[in-house]
Amino acid sequence: MAIRFENVEQSYKGYNKKDVTIALDNINLEINDKDEFICVVGKTGSGKSTLLQHMNALRLPTKGNVKIFDYTITPKPNKNPKLKNVRKRVGFVFQFPEYQLFEETVLKDIMFAPLNFGMTKEEAKKKAIEVAKLLNITKLLNKSPFNLSGGQMRKVAIAGILAYNPDILLLDEPTRGLDPKGQDEIMELFYKIHKDTHKTIIMITHDMNLVYKYASRVIVLNDSKITYDGNKEELFKSNIYKDNHLIKPEILSLIDYLNENLNLNISYDTYTLDDLIKKLGGDLNE
Repeated sequence: MAIRFENVEQSYKGYNKKDVTIALDNINLEINDKDEFICVVGKTGSGKSTLLQHMNALRLPTKGNVKIFDYTITPKPNKNPKLKNVRKRVGFVFQFPEYQLFEETVLKDIMFAPLNFGMTKEEAKKKAIEVAKLLNITKLLNKSPFNLSGGQMRKVAIAGILAYNPDILLLDEPTRGLDPKGQDEIMELFYKIHKDTHKTIIMITHDMNLVYKYASRVIVLNDSKITYDGNKEELFKSNIYKDNHLIKPEILSLIDYLNENLNLNISYDTYTLDDLIKKLGGDLNE
């Protein structure tokens, strides 16, 4: 296992020492290092961001342990490994990552993290150019990151993470604030990386349409606890999604309507409108 939570609790003390907020409550979880595209979902305040922050040791558990590859993260800071080594293995793309841009050129910004993790200047430059080609931003390398569009800035920020080649990618609402075209571009990019490299990707999102299109596994949090961990089809076939304040993806609502009103039997292994059109063509021609 690449990441393992063992009875993890995260709590915060308020101004009054007697006031304690539980952000994560007795979390036990295992995540593979390859071939998982996991969506973490749940209502606001359920613990999603805190969960991801533990996956590359941005937070230390109040109780329990988090094992990240060969490293064990405990509540005791003096007994933990060098966290820089952990974060090299697990990359974190924050909400609005473009806010972290600061260098004078796009090339220098992409090179910053690889240099920080020990690459030579030549290696970092080579990797930055390679990633820029992947994201189709090579024409921007000599420009200031602050003279770009919002979508371009986000790609540059993502390139800076990809350039040091982490084993696992954590994404905190990567499509937030983007227009529909930008959302599609970013999601297709991450899905291509997942398929081409077999890297595990773990993504927080409130968009159930994205969950149903891309996820191979869904983790649901509610009131600081994991209430579901499994495949997306079973989640939306049952009432679990309702119990956890989620909404059904649009494609499934459409399938339900067609099945009920046209006496069809379209299965839930239909993830996009294109998939549905193909199935409808077959069903209607029978």
